[in-house]
Amino acid sequence: MGSDSDWRVMSDASQSLTDFGIPHEVEVVSAHRTVDKLVRYGREARARGLRVIIAGAGGAAHLPGMLASLTALPVVGVPVQLATLDGMDSLLSIVQMPAGIPVATVSINGAKNAGLLAARILGASDPDVGDRVEAYARDLEAQVEQKNRRLKESL
Repeated sequence: MGSDSDWRVMSDASQSLTDFGIPHEVEVVSAHRTVDKLVRYGREARARGLRVIIAGAGGAAHLPGMLASLTALPVVGVPVQLATLDGMDSLLSIVQMPAGIPVATVSINGAKNAGLLAARILGASDPDVGDRVEAYARDLEAQVEQKNRRLKESL
């Protein structure tokens, strides 16, 4: 994430990954204040064994795009809402990437979905993770049916 203040949102991605048993790291890397660290992190990520990067940032939100320009790994961008502009500035900064530098982008403050998307990406080549993702989807389906049943019983 671009700042430790983004943790209030990005912790949801970490929790999703933890729930799926996916080891991960959390790092503050600013696209503007720690440029050398950003370049090192992006260029070394794949060699260090990372397989997906989730990058959350607010405001100008250059972190996801800059990381995507430095690595061949998939990057999932999370626009983090700040006090001004309701996160639209972050969303537009992340989603409007030039051709050749793709960044998958989730909703404003959508870190949980970023974690779930990363799990799905990993699950495409890791059968154990894929099985856990499928079980999660079945649990969601059961929850919806349970809510539907409760609603009908309350009428």
